[in-house]
Amino acid sequence: MGYSHRVTRADSPASLADSAAEQLPGQLPLPGLEPEPASGAAQRPLPGMEEVPRPPCAADPDPERDQVAVALRAADPDSSRLAAAIRGAFDLLLDGQHTGRYRWDQLHKTEKTHAGTLVEIGIQRLLGLADGSTLDYCVAGIEVDCKFSHRSGGWMIPPEAEGRLLLLVQGSDEEGTWSAGLVRAREENLTQAGNRDHKRTLNDVGRGAIEWLSRGAPLPENALLRMPERDIAAIFGYPHGQQRVNELFRRALGRRISRAVVATVAKQDDPMKRVRAGGGARDQLRGEGIVIFGDYAGHQALATALGLPCPGAGEFVSARLARRGEPGERNVAERYVRLDGSDWVLAEPAETTGPAPRLPRV
Repeated sequence: MGYSHRVTRADSPASLADSAAEQLPGQLPLPGLEPEPASGAAQRPLPGMEEVPRPPCAADPDPERDQVAVALRAADPDSSRLAAAIRGAFDLLLDGQHTGRYRWDQLHKTEKTHAGTLVEIGIQRLLGLADGSTLDYCVAGIEVDCKFSHRSGGWMIPPEAEGRLLLLVQGSDEEGTWSAGLVRAREENLTQAGNRDHKRTLNDVGRGAIEWLSRGAPLPENALLRMPERDIAAIFGYPHGQQRVNELFRRALGRRISRAVVATVAKQDDPMKRVRAGGGARDQLRGEGIVIFGDYAGHQALATALGLPCPGAGEFVSARLARRGEPGERNVAERYVRLDGSDWVLAEPAETTGPAPRLPRV
């Protein structure tokens, strides 16, 4: 088995020469302003045009916050574990395998209140954080409390957390983004008024004081939220789990499909059985020219060679393949893979294909 694809590289742009800016001559001081510097080479900024100040967190040192930030970045250099903790919390709340739910607005109000606890537990488990004696975590010997909000800026801070270091986490499945940062719950960072439980939120100063670990990063995708309503209706319109899973992979070509999505669609005790060869979607869709790549290294290499998203841990990517034509024919493409002794490319949407090749056994 082998695969081949061509990689092209754009030429580096030529660097542009910097042009020297002509300086203004010295200006006499206006009444009430200090005299010009002795050099007289630069003009003092006029009122209202002063240099924008640095972020409050840079001007307000917090050694403990900085220590915790270093420790968390070391534990999760690419922030993938934080993202996975949020994704996992959402999937647990939705419990799609038993409920068929896949949207935040399908949750009951009481269920949404548990999101913070699930995010907190997931972060501790995936980053290997120690328990705190009074707060959620002990990171680099420092107590840290975790606060989650589905809405940006919606963290509710109770009186007992005032003065403490907070790990603020926000995630939205609908927007497909998440953020996490550290801030000290100082009095000057909090709104004056609280709710009936005396919980307060961050004011403008507090939001500006957040030391972001990640901001607006992509959340691992829930593919059902990104598909057209007509496709969702077609998938869930089938009465049996295997039929629904087959339709999912027909309509979600080229998308990463997580195990949680498969479980939501199958609504059965062993949802992965509906994907695997030996009677699952891999066998049933092969006659339609569709292959389903998994998270095996060989499958990932094949998907990447075809220019498809690389399936991560616990993910699948389906694709419809056609045999690669001879030079001058329509389906000749730079990206192709060799399977079953033939070269295969991604099929055009309206192209008629025969049975797909068998993927290598892993």
